[in-house]
Amino acid sequence: MDTQASEAQAAGSKFQPRTYLMCSPDHFTVEYTINPWMDTTQPVDTDLAKRQWTNLVEAVQAAGHTVHLLQPEPNLPDMVFAANGSLVVDGVAYGAKFRYPQRQLEAAAHEKWFRSHGWPYVAAEETNEGEGDFTYVEGPGLILAGWGFRTDGRAHAEAADALGRPVVSLRLADPRFYHLDTVLAVLDDHNITYYPGAFTPGSQRLLERLFPDAVIADEVDAEAFGLNLVSDGHNVFINTEAAGMAKKMAAAGFNPVSVDLSELKKSGGSVKCCISELRS
Repeated sequence: MDTQASEAQAAGSKFQPRTYLMCSPDHFTVEYTINPWMDTTQPVDTDLAKRQWTNLVEAVQAAGHTVHLLQPEPNLPDMVFAANGSLVVDGVAYGAKFRYPQRQLEAAAHEKWFRSHGWPYVAAEETNEGEGDFTYVEGPGLILAGWGFRTDGRAHAEAADALGRPVVSLRLADPRFYHLDTVLAVLDDHNITYYPGAFTPGSQRLLERLFPDAVIADEVDAEAFGLNLVSDGHNVFINTEAAGMAKKMAAAGFNPVSVDLSELKKSGGSVKCCISELRS
């Protein structure tokens, strides 16, 4: 473990070494439009995207985490967003079933990786996009699950059955924030950050009751993809554009680690989209 991780432990933080699955953006481009952020007329620099992604990998590894790599495949430009391929809890992977045909072959690539590496794998029958719309809060053992744009609400019951954990359904209300991971992130074993305006009133009330001490983000934070972050309980990996959100994280006692992922944002993704957590 390197100096950064050691210092986090010495400070008595909630840092926990994590294991992640990531996929290099070798074939990244924007050649179709399946979310409001994608614009096929905007130039994309694949080499720059790869350099930015590599910087993210190096930052995550420098903090003491393990990164496994999923082999990128041609004609799947969004494979870099590895979080969308599964939800892993207690060593079991619940697979994705993508809504749009442009991404559907990604599910098979993820399934192949998990099965070849000996992970129990549950194939989805219901439409869901992995950690795009699912996340896990370790302390209470809750799966938070979004629906409304990409993931079918019926997948929430399927995930609960596959993983043996209770699922809290949260309805998304703003098409700009088409995945849960664009407006909500887990910070440590017990707390989260989220942007209330992205949810229906009922889901807002539910989040207020479950997480009264949550770090509340605003629309500017969400538009900068500041909630599309990854936290290890101490370090918060966040894109450089989200300066306001980084300040909120520092004020809440976390260590913001800023990484420029501006090229990947052209496809509607950022830090969390690139990182799937393998929870054993």
